This record gives sequence, structure tokens and C-alpha cells, in this order.
Amino acid sequence: MTKILLTGKNGQVGQELELLLTQVGEVVALGREELDLSNEEKIRDCIHHHQPNVIINAGAYTAVDKAESEESLAYAVNGNAPTVLAESAEQIGARLLHISTDYVFDGTKHKPYTETDDPNPLGVYGQSKLVGERGIQQHSSNYIILRTAWVYGAYGSGNFVKTMLRLGEEREELNVVSDQVGTPTWSNDIAKAIVGLILKLPASSVQEIYHFTNSGVASWYDFAIAIFEEAKVLHFPLKVHRVSPILTRDYPTPAKRPAYSVLSGEKISQVLGTRPPQWRISLREMLTQLSTQK
Repeated sequence: MTKILLTGKNGQVGQELELLLTQVGEVVALGREELDLSNEEKIRDCIHHHQPNVIINAGAYTAVDKAESEESLAYAVNGNAPTVLAESAEQIGARLLHISTDYVFDGTKHKPYTETDDPNPLGVYGQSKLVGERGIQQHSSNYIILRTAWVYGAYGSGNFVKTMLRLGEEREELNVVSDQVGTPTWSNDIAKAIVGLILKLPASSVQEIYHFTNSGVASWYDFAIAIFEEAKVLHFPLKVHRVSPILTRDYPTPAKRPAYSVLSGEKISQVLGTRPPQWRISLREMLTQLSTQK
């Protein structure tokens, strides 16, 4: 039976994966308490102890703005840890599947980024994630790097959907950036894609980068409007009645973000044999799930 070691079990994607991976094999799921990804020695000891066939790294430092002032921690978790995981996986003949980000791109393109486009991250978060990608490519002969974007889900905290629902309950008016464009992506759909890749790709050596997001394009403003429209139908307690579009320059943040980070899903769709759901359909499904948890 396939033995899978999952890091980041308490994150948005990690919690979805822990539920779904049981259809693939035996799962050892670890959070920060069990495996501190900033500790290189503990990573090596953990892999040596569990001897998995597949390692899925869903753990990451994801505080984009905070990373600008916590550079060493961001690089330890996002850059060094994936490299150490790759080295350890290589020693025991395991496959490493690592989750990366659209923030490895600078957003100057005007059509979807493909897997062969050159990365050029704007901030520490994207730079640290790119170091992790390159460490994997350098040290592993059997890896999958899955880049995704604008992740939200019913589990975990701090995602855009939950933030908008909280603010929409507290305030009557909101301003949301309208000149950053990407694709909102449900963590459940990411987890399903990862399971699909594990089941579809041969167990022998694979060295691939894939892009996966939901289908379609939106700005953060579009996303916010959709969240409130769908949430009202589901009777979430909202008092917001006006959402105004603003420009990035009107909402300065410590980290620069790509203005356009839409990822092409053509490559992964060919492997999985299906296109990912449209982002608003997935948003509706996630909010329905969230409403039943209340």
C-alpha cells in the first residue's frame, strides 16, 4: 500500500487533502506541532522515520506582507524546507509533490502564465517559494510542483472569503482593489487535483510543474462582489450595502503583488482529462458548506 506523508495538515489545502488521500493509501498527516518546517534536522529525521512512498508538502509560510519583515523564516519554510524534503525523498526513493504559487511571476504578462514562463517574483514570499521550487528541481529526480493561486476554503483561517464575510458583517461600506487580476481557487478543488495527479501519473520518476486553479478570471473586487451576492442568497448575516473598486496605489501594502497572475490550466487538464470548475461555481459550493457549519 502507498504510504503518504502530508505536511501542513492544518492548512486550507492540508485539511482537504487529509480527508481525500485515504482513497490513495495510508496517510501520515503532520502539522506544525508534529513537524516544524523551519527545522532542517527534524525534517530529515521525520522522513527517515516514516519512510513514505509519497511526500506531499502542503505546509508553507503564506503571510505575504509579513514575509517582508520575517525574511529568514519565510526562506526557511518556503525555500530550505522543500529542498531538504527533496533531498530526503531522493534518499529513500519517494516522490515529492510540492504546492507553489502564482506569486513566482511578476504579473506583467497579459495572457495566462504557462509552466514554461520564466518566474520573476516581486516580493519575499514569491522569492522564497521560487527558491523552494529550484531546490526541488536540483535535488529530486521524482517530483511534481503544483502552482496555484488565490486559495480559499472552509477550513483554516485568514483567507479572502472569510475576511470579506467578517467585514461584510461589521461594515456597511468596503473598498476592494480592482486592478489585480487572477483566479479564486477552492482548496477542495486543489486537493482533488492532487489526488488525481497521484492516481494518473506513473509511480516511476516524473519531473513536472503543473498550474492548477479554478477556471475563469476575476479581480479582487469581482471576487468580493460575488462573495456577497452568493452569501446573501445563503442568508449570511451581512450589513454591507456598498463595495467600491479602488486601485492598488490607493491601498499600499508592504509586499508588491502581481497585477496579473492568471495561470494556464491546459497542461494539467490534459493529464486529468477534465477542466477545473468555474471559480464562481466552486465559491457557491464552498459557501454552502460553510453555511451548514454555522
